[in-house]
Formats: sequence, structure tokens, C-alpha cells
Amino acid sequence: MSSWALTLFQRDLRLSMRVGGSAMVGVLFFLAVVTVIPFGVGPDLNLLARIGPAILWIGALLATLLGLDRLFQADRDDGTLDLMLMAGRPLELVVLIKCLAHWVATGLPLVVAAPLLAIFLNLDPVAMGAVTVTLLVGTPALTLIGAIGASLTVSLRRGGLLLAVLVIPLAIPVLIFGVSAADAAIHDPVPFLTPFLILCALSLIAAVIGPVASAAALRFAAD
Repeated sequence: MSSWALTLFQRDLRLSMRVGGSAMVGVLFFLAVVTVIPFGVGPDLNLLARIGPAILWIGALLATLLGLDRLFQADRDDGTLDLMLMAGRPLELVVLIKCLAHWVATGLPLVVAAPLLAIFLNLDPVAMGAVTVTLLVGTPALTLIGAIGASLTVSLRRGGLLLAVLVIPLAIPVLIFGVSAADAAIHDPVPFLTPFLILCALSLIAAVIGPVASAAALRFAAD
């Protein structure tokens, strides 16, 4: 099992890096969001520092949505998805591995870029660390939730807009507790643990529910 799982992970990781340069596109979109919003907010550095964690989280959420429509689409188009269903492999595990590869290619670069982009928002080192840690814990949940939307829209040619409509409401709790944990670390280190643990719990719940729901939707789409 470990052999085919590793092979699938490496294959999806190469495809995610190759198709449209997902990692670089996500980081560039993240950069665009972070640099454009201050022009609308104004030159108030204190205000930017106060809303900085929310800006970074919203940027990460929108950047994550960019490549989700291709999570299962290519496999369905070339018949790989049908072969996976006929091979008798646990489809839930297949979905989990594909989500992990997608997160490494698209989510992890956002986490790495967050401290650098936080400089544009006048965040201090504590705030940078808090936002980076919360993104590290919370972005996998965004990918796993997005997998549900990707599996539901896999049979649609242009399902990107519908995918965003499906995913964003489900991702709101992750966004709320991610920003709350980062704000708590900035203003008062004591309550940081509560929203952070809830954020960890949301990621764990998504790791269980996401693959199961996505696998069910893929089986339904294949019938």
C-alpha cells in the first residue's frame, strides 16, 4: 500500500507543480491581494497592522481556490479516475493523498510566503509567527473542504464559479478561528490556545469528512 500511495503522491505533486504553475500562481495572487488592499485602506500603519491577519487569511483562502477545480478534473478527463475506481483501492485514501499533494504544491508555498508578505502590512514578529502558524494548521482544512466542492463539480466543464460558491461558506469557520487565533496572539497571548485548538480540530474534522464526502461524490459522478 505504501508503494502505490507514494507513487500517487509523487505523480500528483508533479502534476500540481506542472499544470499552470499552481504554486507560483497562488503565491503571485497572494502577493496581489496583500499589496492591493493597503491602497484601498490607506496609509494608516496601525490600521494595517490590526487587520493584517485577516488580509493574509482572506488572501490565502482565495489563492487556495485557484487550483481546486483541477484537483480531479484531469484524472476524469484522461480516464485515470475510472481506473482508480476499478483498481479496488480505497477511494477515500486516494482522495486524502491527492489533497496532501495539492496542499504541498499550493498551500505550503502560501505559508512560506506569509512572513514576507506580512512585512507589507506592518506586522511585528509575534504577529508574523502567529499568522504563519495558523496558516500552517488551517490551510490543509481549506484544501480538504475544497476537495468536496471539486468532487461535486468534477463533471462540469466550467465549475470554477460553482466550486467557489460551494466552498467559501464551508470555509468560513476556518477563516474565523484562524484570524481569531492570530489576533489573540497579537493582543493577548493567553487566549491564543483556545481558537488555535479549535482550528486544529477543524482541520482534523476536515481530514475525516473531506475524503469520505469527496469519495462518495466521485463514485456518484462515475455512475
